[in-house]
Amino acid sequence: MSFQVFGIPVSRGVAIGRAVLVASSRVDVAHYFIDAASVETEIQRCMRARDEVAQELETLKRDLPDDAPHELAALLDVHLMLMHDEALTGATKQWIIERHYNAEWALSAQLEVLARQFDEMEDDYLRERKADLEQVVERILGVLARQHGKAGGAASVVQRDFAGEDPLLLVAADIAPADMMQFKRSVFHGFITDIGGKTSHTAIVARSMDIPAVVGTREASRLIRQDDWVIIDGDAGAVIVDPSPIVLEEYRFRQRQSELERARLARLRHTPAVTLDGERVELQANIELPADAPAAVEAGATGVGLFRSEFLFMNREGELPGEDEQFEAYRAAVEAMRGMPVTIRTVDIGADKPLDRMSNSELRHEHVLNPAMGLRAIRWSLAEPSMFRQQLRAIYRASAFGKLRLLIPMVAHLGEIRQVLEAVKRVQQQLTDAGQAFTRVDIGVMIEIPAAAVMLPLLLRHVDFVSIGTNDLIQYTLAIDRADEAVAHLYDPWHPAVLQLISTSIVQATAAGKSVSVCGEMAGDAAFTDLLLAMGLRNFSMHPSQIPSVKQRILRADAARLAAALPEVLSSEDPQRAADLAFTASKQSHLMQ
Repeated sequence: MSFQVFGIPVSRGVAIGRAVLVASSRVDVAHYFIDAASVETEIQRCMRARDEVAQELETLKRDLPDDAPHELAALLDVHLMLMHDEALTGATKQWIIERHYNAEWALSAQLEVLARQFDEMEDDYLRERKADLEQVVERILGVLARQHGKAGGAASVVQRDFAGEDPLLLVAADIAPADMMQFKRSVFHGFITDIGGKTSHTAIVARSMDIPAVVGTREASRLIRQDDWVIIDGDAGAVIVDPSPIVLEEYRFRQRQSELERARLARLRHTPAVTLDGERVELQANIELPADAPAAVEAGATGVGLFRSEFLFMNREGELPGEDEQFEAYRAAVEAMRGMPVTIRTVDIGADKPLDRMSNSELRHEHVLNPAMGLRAIRWSLAEPSMFRQQLRAIYRASAFGKLRLLIPMVAHLGEIRQVLEAVKRVQQQLTDAGQAFTRVDIGVMIEIPAAAVMLPLLLRHVDFVSIGTNDLIQYTLAIDRADEAVAHLYDPWHPAVLQLISTSIVQATAAGKSVSVCGEMAGDAAFTDLLLAMGLRNFSMHPSQIPSVKQRILRADAARLAAALPEVLSSEDPQRAADLAFTASKQSHLMQ
């Protein structure tokens, strides 16, 4: 029976495919295809892992002391029985044979099928056996992970051509930003999660992948079954499960139309972004990893306006990247941009982007009640001076290979800027003493906290540029957690207070002769392009996939006429409606002349 689930649209477009359910605790399980010649080898790998775990359990059972509770031996018997049940092992083999899933993926996929069956059992005792099944599978996955590491990675991994086959859509309760990075070049064509907000970092990474995604559905991972046919409508925030043939054909038509529109916009990539009245606008890219830089160049970006360096620190099992590793990453990004500027934001961990637990201690900010207000971003860097200087050295070393800029996140105090500048001086001296080359690096601050926007004239005395991070600025101005779907409806980029802070910041930075950009999600949303142009913004930074649509909007805009209509928008109680009316009237006036 067909049904729909609604959530928050975070990445536009239409995706059609089979559902792959992944429990949040197993999102980091390897997901890749194997080639046909490796199917039997992969089955044997899975069976060897099962047999190894079975041997471990047999040994545990044999070594139980005489006074051990009878229930413990019975529990081990249950685990052994589940491990050899054809419903688990036989069906796992079928996933490998029919879909060419790797062993870990096949095992996880079958676990989700069986877990749903256990949930639907009426008998309490049988229903509670789901926990035993999960423990068994986790043990086997652990052995497979160890095998994978010893083998130095997966062999015979292939990129699947989906011509004539079913694309796959990931369904999970939640996906951490660090785990999203593992799927960045994965087999999945769309994402659905139960929780999350429009500007949570999971949503941001989904947009950077340029694939449809819906978050905050609350019940999708419970209602959708493994292998269901699913449509993701990333424009409406709708998920359609088991669609009828008529609905399926309608969405396939929309998919084709969207592909044609993308191809048309792609032809603009070499066209300079200049308004109708001759105002040149820089369109730069937001990236997470050096490997994203080529896509930025291909999209026509004029530089990297935001390199989120924290993603270099994630998925590392507590081991932070060293100076040389960071240096190589930053150099790779600079060289890939072919002489265009690259702005590196110092590590911005915390809130919905925590680091893995450290080996000897735990990061304090992971356990506070409100991590968005805790020890994150520059606060964490200044609390870890050795790590911070290591990152600064890597950045300054990379500056010898191209134009680099340094961006400091979440600044709220002048003292923070002074400490950063002092750390920079110390790093420069260290590099000079070591005979390592570096060049001048402009230093800027992110305007994300209302306090920084209010005191911007004071900050401008100490920095070379500013970048407005609208995602956090909106969050902190309106006192909401942008990752919490319960208050997602209160996240309002059109709020008068937010617009006043952004407009004032642009005006003050421009008047001081300092460059100013917007690197938050508003920059990549074509619905805000006219508004930001009217405010005087001439530097936008966004995901590479968003550049064509924003450029098209700029090419059709008259910046002077938009600016003339801005006071009416900023003074309105309903700025969004006022902008629609004022900016539309401005464009009609231009067409009549």
